[in-house]
Amino acid sequence: MIDATPEPLVLIPGLSCDASLYAPQWPALAAGGRPILVADHAQDETLDAIARRLLAAAPPRFALCGLSMGGYIAFEVMRQAPGRVMRLALLDTSAKPATPETNTPREQMIALAQKGAFDNVTTLLWQRLVAPARLVDEPLRLLVRRMADQAGAEGFIRQQRAIMTRPDSRPGLAAIDVPTLALVGAEDLITPPSEAQEIAAGIGANARLVVVPGCGHLSTLEAPDIVTDELLAWLS
Repeated sequence: MIDATPEPLVLIPGLSCDASLYAPQWPALAAGGRPILVADHAQDETLDAIARRLLAAAPPRFALCGLSMGGYIAFEVMRQAPGRVMRLALLDTSAKPATPETNTPREQMIALAQKGAFDNVTTLLWQRLVAPARLVDEPLRLLVRRMADQAGAEGFIRQQRAIMTRPDSRPGLAAIDVPTLALVGAEDLITPPSEAQEIAAGIGANARLVVVPGCGHLSTLEAPDIVTDELLAWLS
């Protein structure tokens, strides 16, 4: 008898985010009994260790979706175990490596968190996380704040340190031979559309590029219906 259960899906949240990042998509993604695992990305200080933890918990083969930091981890999973990933979704992320220029503001945020000013960090991040028109969206701001509070200052620091040592993923793009979705908000200030365009171009024919109008960095929450439709098309 043929097993009709959909392929498993592993979701990787972004910095200071958790499963709530994908809450709008969850019912549609889980339809038909699809097994879904949310990666634990707050316990380790390197992408290598986070990816190894993910792979130890994941089924033998799975679809993989990551947003922002989740994309950096997804690239590391592709380096460690490309044969286990059946399809890949990279949302609001970049294949570029960390640099002294990109790490300087991260070091400043770590210093604030270590001084007990994590509230200030989450306030500063909010200003860049969403499209300008969404800055007054109080329910969305409170959701982002709840996720950050759940991660806590220590988890935030570990995640930042992992991000700050990320390698250049661009040389490996051409080797990605599974169906790939590269999706980005048109108003993403953190990983702008040019980053997704570079990813899609590097992967080539296996990649589909989607730029979501009026959307910032948190595409799953800012444009939930569009992202859900794109993820369902990707999984089909």
